[in-house]
Amino acid sequence: MPAFVRALSRPLLERAYPVQFDQHPPTQAGPLARWLAQHNLLCGESESEARRYLAQQPATVEHSAQSTPPPARGKIRVPAQWEAAEQVLITWPVLYPPLWALHAQMVEGLTPVCAVSILVPAPLWAQAAHLFLRARAKADLSRLRFILLPTDDIWVRDYGPVVGHDEEGETAAVYGLYLTLPNYPQQRDRAAAARWAAHEELPARALNLRTEGGNLWSDGQGTLIMSQQVFHSNPHLSRGEIEERLHEVFIFDKLILLPRLKREETGHIDLLVKLADARTALMTAPTLFYNGSVLRKARWQLEHETNARGERYHVLELPALPPYLNWLGFPIWRSYTNALTINGRVLVPVYGVAQDTAALETYQRAMPGYTVIGIDCKAGVNGGGAVHCLTKEVPQSQKRL
Repeated sequence: MPAFVRALSRPLLERAYPVQFDQHPPTQAGPLARWLAQHNLLCGESESEARRYLAQQPATVEHSAQSTPPPARGKIRVPAQWEAAEQVLITWPVLYPPLWALHAQMVEGLTPVCAVSILVPAPLWAQAAHLFLRARAKADLSRLRFILLPTDDIWVRDYGPVVGHDEEGETAAVYGLYLTLPNYPQQRDRAAAARWAAHEELPARALNLRTEGGNLWSDGQGTLIMSQQVFHSNPHLSRGEIEERLHEVFIFDKLILLPRLKREETGHIDLLVKLADARTALMTAPTLFYNGSVLRKARWQLEHETNARGERYHVLELPALPPYLNWLGFPIWRSYTNALTINGRVLVPVYGVAQDTAALETYQRAMPGYTVIGIDCKAGVNGGGAVHCLTKEVPQSQKRL
């Protein structure tokens, strides 16, 4: 937010949000139960019942060590999202009570088809998330994992591992140079992908490029799609140098670079386009004056491109929602393309507006045979992202396919 807004609002924010829990995570059930009650996160449970439940510590918490993963061998193919996945990573929004319901919806949509690993910064937060999900009674709790892995923020898509298969078919991870906001704490985020890979005992390698996971689509068949945000993140590199660095790590034949949205902070491709399959793309309709020219240019480019196998793209339009400013200065772009495909399901962001119905119907037409699930992202999008930004899929090991 702008400096003057930050200065004026800081006392109020410090009273409204438990910022002290960031540096001093709760270690006792009583204070955390009171905080959950204060923020209406008990879902019908009493504070005393919550205190007893938290004290029992029903959720197993895996402790990740600050260690280095083994080096990956050779280059890595990034599977498409419609390929089989074994788990999805989510960072629990411990300090943001309005987002607990959003993350619970995602967990509830995911656990019928895959495991979910929830990253938490302290053990008792895992118990609180477990209590919240148990009280809602919609998720398969047996498919949850809690991993003690502190991060600075919730956007695991961007700082999390890009997991794929090396040239011998072994699962391996890639992590880029993640440090996008100079005045914002991101060191723990930057270390999260390698730390997760070490915890999973997966080989990993670094990508010598400043980029985020939200700016990468793969069709698993030789095509990578990114936005021109990669030039903004790496202004010292030419396109040829960027491709060279990508080729050092990833197995692919063709890179497609689409224009980035104007006045949208991330510049990520997942707010511009969504691959339904290797030949079908979903894009926001260019019906708004703002960014309409960018959307028309991106659509024209994609329709005149081919994927790595020489197949032309078929583009379907999603409804366009007008942007707005959060905190009087942070531009927010609500996009239906920010969706996650996982094991026969599509989790699509919805925003409590009339256009939600048309967006879900478009997904159903574009992806017949998939179960389309709307996820209420009204609160989450105020931070600049939605379902795709908040999740990171881990593909199935080829040994188990």
